[in-house]
Amino acid sequence: MNYRIGMGYDVHRLVEGRELWLCGVKIEHSLGLLGHSDADVAIHALCDALLGAACLRDIGYHFPDTDPQYKGIDSRKLLVEVMRLLAEKGYQLGNCDITICAERPKINPHIPAMQAELARCMNCDPSQVSIKATTTERLGFVGREEGIAAHAVALLIHNS
Repeated sequence: MNYRIGMGYDVHRLVEGRELWLCGVKIEHSLGLLGHSDADVAIHALCDALLGAACLRDIGYHFPDTDPQYKGIDSRKLLVEVMRLLAEKGYQLGNCDITICAERPKINPHIPAMQAELARCMNCDPSQVSIKATTTERLGFVGREEGIAAHAVALLIHNS
């Protein structure tokens, strides 16, 4: 067996007039994330971790923000396509771990729904999907509530 590890990082600006989507779950908040797609920062970081582990470049390469077909797209669709690309190359998910960095809203109450939604998209068991949340103790752009950041790592297994 061949094991591959990838990491991903993404940031999106918080703005008025947008919905807030994290890990495929809509969260009620006064601000949402700005982006070409639905701006689900956690799924974007996860996609980069998965693609990186398989040496398949990054989310921007596969789904460029210059392509109108991705305007407003649900990031869960991008994740499903990433998983299809990985399966095509013979990879399966070992596990993934996501950390969402935000001052507000509180993420912890949403984690079980997020795990279930990502597991559904990746066709895996929720026990393979770890999601954590943290603040930055009011430091930096996250602390000033200007944006949300997400880090992700993923372990892929290839039967080679």
